[in-house]
Amino acid sequence: MERTLRLCRQMCGKAMPFREGWFLIWRGSASQVVGYSPISQVEACRKVRDVRDLPHIRRQSRKKMTEKNQINRRREEFPTLASGLHLLSHSLGPVPRAARESMLAYYDAWEHHTSEDAWATSWWEMSAQVGDRIASLLGGEADSVQIQPNASIALSSVASCFDFSGNQRNKIVTTALDFPSMQYIWDAQSRAGATVEAVRSDDGITVRLEDILEAIDDTTCLVALSHVSFRSSYRVDVEPIVERAHRQGALVLLDVYQSAGAVELKASDWQVDFLIGGTIKWLCGGPACGYLYVRPDLQTDLQPRLTGWVAHAAPFDFAQPPMRYTDSVRRFAQGTPSIPALYSVLPGLQIIEEVGMKTIQAESRRRTEWMMDFALEHGWKVNSPRDVNERGGSVMIYVEDGPAMVKRLAERKVFVDCRPGVGLRMSPHFFNTDEEVREAMEILADTIE
Repeated sequence: MERTLRLCRQMCGKAMPFREGWFLIWRGSASQVVGYSPISQVEACRKVRDVRDLPHIRRQSRKKMTEKNQINRRREEFPTLASGLHLLSHSLGPVPRAARESMLAYYDAWEHHTSEDAWATSWWEMSAQVGDRIASLLGGEADSVQIQPNASIALSSVASCFDFSGNQRNKIVTTALDFPSMQYIWDAQSRAGATVEAVRSDDGITVRLEDILEAIDDTTCLVALSHVSFRSSYRVDVEPIVERAHRQGALVLLDVYQSAGAVELKASDWQVDFLIGGTIKWLCGGPACGYLYVRPDLQTDLQPRLTGWVAHAAPFDFAQPPMRYTDSVRRFAQGTPSIPALYSVLPGLQIIEEVGMKTIQAESRRRTEWMMDFALEHGWKVNSPRDVNERGGSVMIYVEDGPAMVKRLAERKVFVDCRPGVGLRMSPHFFNTDEEVREAMEILADTIE
């Protein structure tokens, strides 16, 4: 019975006990769920889900969310969803079930390396293949993404392309809402001659576009911003920033860690120069890979000082310096790639591709808008933009003691996190049902009261 409830949450989004009558009527399916019949557990749970009189299907929240199209939420592919209400995609996406098989495939390739050269048959090209799949999700062309160990290394690779000393064009424009790693890296560049201007946020939620544009002048070499802020889910307006920067002779880098996989991105259309991010959050790839997108017509103009043998034009020549960069995006590589990390990201990328970014973004906008309405109706302080066009996939709700509230919610199987001065961070993704979002917000209301 306990396993039946877990699977019911996984498929339906809520673990409610069956009334005795329903359990007897569906005993055949229930027994199948616990393993006494050859049909799959998932199919059995789908049968149970079709019963519209189940109490958790019947129940409605005070304000309805309208789902225009039937979405295949792929819930059976995420076993973690059976444990509770997962609203943590801004931090750690749930593991796809297929990740286990993918990692075993890595082990098998390694084990049989002596009979079939894994490097020659798959591993050497794997970074480029995964990079192309990520490039597609970023709205970029093939051969525009180089896999990185993490986003900090990706950013440092870009920073190493600039010579800040003795150069009047040495200003980096950032904002106060950027992730600390970005701020630390740019602060370190000040020791190499860079001038860093962090555009302030008056409310801790947004940054005025006019202030960003005003900061970009003829001494600016790079504008480096979070596309969506980890603190407030504020989303910058990309196109006017790129237009202003390019007119002033500067390049633009966007940290899309909090937007890739939740928001449609248009790297090629925007003509943005760099994008950095990673797979741990909305892409459901785990703490595996970072990535760096470089505008294709810009790649051969840059020579990153943060480099390694894989970036060489002929890496297997093992030539002595000076460095001779390859003429592709691989020039932004460093050393030997993390092959197990590449295997681990594949199932999540495939699911995101198949669900589609248009569907994912539409669902995110619809549900975060409902969450904003719910929070404001309850008189809560919301630390995210009210305008859906200025917001990413998260909603930040202020509470006095964030860690304590996170713990209390986890005790009721609602999984969120918090940040100092921000409050709770709550993020529905495509796999969450509307009922889960309602339930999470109602549990939060009950916990606050």
